[in-house]
Amino acid sequence: MAEDVLSQSEIDKLLSALSEGTVSAEEVKAEETQKKVKSYDFKRPDKFSKDQIRTLYMLHESFARLLNTYLSTHLRTMVSIEVASVEQLTYQEFVQSLANPSVISVLAVPPLKGNIILEVNTEIAFAFIDRVFGGAGESGIKVRVLTEIEEAVMRRFIDTTVSHLKEAWMNVVEFFPTIEATESNPQFAQIVPPSDMVVIITIQMKLGDVEGMMNICIPYLVLEPIMPKLTTTFWVASSVSKDDNPQQVEILQRKIERTKIPFVVEMGNIDISIREFLTLGFGDVLQLDTKVDDVLRCRIGTKHKFYCRPGTSGKKMAVQITGIVNEGDENTDE
Repeated sequence: MAEDVLSQSEIDKLLSALSEGTVSAEEVKAEETQKKVKSYDFKRPDKFSKDQIRTLYMLHESFARLLNTYLSTHLRTMVSIEVASVEQLTYQEFVQSLANPSVISVLAVPPLKGNIILEVNTEIAFAFIDRVFGGAGESGIKVRVLTEIEEAVMRRFIDTTVSHLKEAWMNVVEFFPTIEATESNPQFAQIVPPSDMVVIITIQMKLGDVEGMMNICIPYLVLEPIMPKLTTTFWVASSVSKDDNPQQVEILQRKIERTKIPFVVEMGNIDISIREFLTLGFGDVLQLDTKVDDVLRCRIGTKHKFYCRPGTSGKKMAVQITGIVNEGDENTDE
């Protein structure tokens, strides 16, 4: 049977009370002999252990990092995403904690049975939409239900978000999330009975100067088949085995091969003054420092990598690679 362990401050207070006579040794012994009763609410049974809650926290920390990277690149603004808390509640308590309206997506996660909910605060939703449409991503829009165009934009956001959620869960279980329904009123999103236990992952989001929350609600019934896998030991072991998997190396290689990078051919250079630049007009001719038969240099990203000659391929302009620029070591950035 587990026993309560006193802290050093509690021990000091007890010794001080005994020495001053405030508490007698007999009273302490009598208290120890009494049966200790721990209150238990049968309406809210704890379904998840501390280790399982810790594992869920770690899983969604990985999800937060993936989503942070995507949004920072996509929105080109300062983005901060981190897990605020992981706690278990009844589904009714979760629904009552949501604002009306909210951006609520009901997701199916086959092969797991049941549905989960992804809820995004309207402040974050409007900031994302404003940024996508070319704005500064500022908050100031009156809270309201999304229009059809705004719903389409947020649906793309949700699709990308759940793809990162799937990737974060790969070490535990592979599921294939799809959006089954979207709601603005939390009362209309009933995926389990009100008294059923759910785990709520609350994620703090900051897009520019706008802050808000995103909640992921996962019912116990969805996680029940994989509960033995929700341990830190299993999660760490799966991560290690995944890193050594040759299949993952092939997937990474294919992703790198599909990555797009800029390929620029430098036709030549010319130095002009600011005055000459300001007087340029349509039809003016600038003479570059290269000739027709000169070899040109190709730039990959910001580095010169190839030599080429200009020409045509059919009716299109083209270049022919004639050599490789050997500058520095390929294994360094220099």
